[in-house]
Amino acid sequence: MAATGEQAAANGEQQPVEGQQPQDGEQVITPWDVTGGADGKIDYNKLVAQFGCQNIDAALVQRIERLTGRPAHPFLKRGIFFAHRDLKEVLDAYERGEPFYLYTGRGPSSEALHLGHLVPFMFTKWLQDAFKVPLVIQLTDDEKFLWRGLSVEEARRLARENAKDIVACGFDVRRTFIFSDFEYVGGAFYRNIARIQRCTPMNQVRGIFGFSMEDNIGKIAFPAVQAAPAFPDSFPHMFGERKDVRCLIPCAIDQDPYFRMTRDVAPRLGHHKTSLIESRFFPALQGESGKMSASDQNSAIFVSDTPKEIKSKVNKYAFSGGGTSVEEHRAKGANLDVDVSWKWLNFFMEDDAKLAQIGEEYGSGRMLTGEIKAELIAVLTEMVERHKKARAAVTDEILDAFMAVRPMPWDQMYG
Repeated sequence: MAATGEQAAANGEQQPVEGQQPQDGEQVITPWDVTGGADGKIDYNKLVAQFGCQNIDAALVQRIERLTGRPAHPFLKRGIFFAHRDLKEVLDAYERGEPFYLYTGRGPSSEALHLGHLVPFMFTKWLQDAFKVPLVIQLTDDEKFLWRGLSVEEARRLARENAKDIVACGFDVRRTFIFSDFEYVGGAFYRNIARIQRCTPMNQVRGIFGFSMEDNIGKIAFPAVQAAPAFPDSFPHMFGERKDVRCLIPCAIDQDPYFRMTRDVAPRLGHHKTSLIESRFFPALQGESGKMSASDQNSAIFVSDTPKEIKSKVNKYAFSGGGTSVEEHRAKGANLDVDVSWKWLNFFMEDDAKLAQIGEEYGSGRMLTGEIKAELIAVLTEMVERHKKARAAVTDEILDAFMAVRPMPWDQMYG
C-alpha cells in the first residue's frame, strides 16, 4: 500500500508491501486465489502475522458467551472463526448500549451453494440471533460478471438462486436486508462508493489486490463496491444518515484485503473502522491445499446433492489420514491433521462429546477410515436434506420481502 502506507501505519493497519511477489512454495491468499505452502497447508499463524489481525482467545469467547447469555457457537469454540479485527471494540460498544450491525456477502457463481459457502451464513445467523442486530447481505453479481465472464443476465439469475439458499439458513426478515449490486447500487450507496474511490489511489489498490495493466477497469473500481456496505449510511432505509453504527463482518480470512482498505478509508469519511471476525477455510474433499471450489464439482458437497451423491463423493474423494493398510492403521492410528472427514466433522457435528470420542477412536486406530466416513455421510445427509426442505419453502414472494428496499423500524431491527 505504497501511497498511504504512512497513513495506514498511523491508523494501526498492517499492509502488504506493493510489488512483493510470493516465492515458490509460499502460500498465496487473496480474495480470488487460495493456495497452500510447500506442504500444501495453510499456515494460519503466518497469515495472522502477515495481515496484522489478532487471534481470538478463550477470554474473548467467554466474553461473547457472557454478553449474549448463550453458549458459544461451535465455530468459535473449535477455532474455526479464529481471528479478528477490533472485535473487542464492538463488544465494548455493545456493553455501552451502542448499536452495531452485521454485514456479509456472497459472489454468485454457481447454481447452488456448497457447504463451504454455508459456513459464514450459519455463523452470521447465530450472531444475529445472539446479539439481536440487523444484517445486510451483499450479492456481488457485478463482481462475477467482471471476473468470471458471466453475462449480466446470468449473474443476476444466480444471485436470486443463491439468495434463496441464504434465506433458507433461517434469517429474520425484520432484521435482514439482502441486495444484489446490479439492482441496489445507486443513491446513498453509490455516493459512498464514489467517496471511497476518491480516497483510494491506484497504487494502493494495486498494492493490496495485485491488479495489473491487463485487468479491466471494472475490477479496479470494484473494491469500493464491496467496501460501501460497511458504512451504515449506505442503507438510509435502515440507518438514515447515521454514521455512528458500527459494522461487524463475519467472513473467511481471504476477504481481509478488502476491509484493510475499508478500515483505512473509514475515519476519513467520519465512520468507525470496520470490525471483522474471520474464519479458516473449509477444505476441499481432496485435502487442505486451499479452499473448496464451486467450479470443481468433485471437490465439494452442494446443498442440492442427493444422499447417493454425498455418499459417493465422500467415499471416493475425501482424503484420508488413515493407514495404507488395516494393520498399519491399527498400529499407528490416523493422522487427524490431514484427514478431511475429521476436519469436516469439526465443522458440522454439533455434539462435542461424540466428536471428541471419534477423534480419540480414529486417532488411535480403533476406528477405521470407512467408519469415520460413514459418520460424516450421516451428518452431511441430514444437514443437506434439512436445508433442501427449508429452501423449498422460500418462494419468490418471501425472497422479494428480504430484498425489498423498505422502512425497517429501529425497534424491530434491535428489539
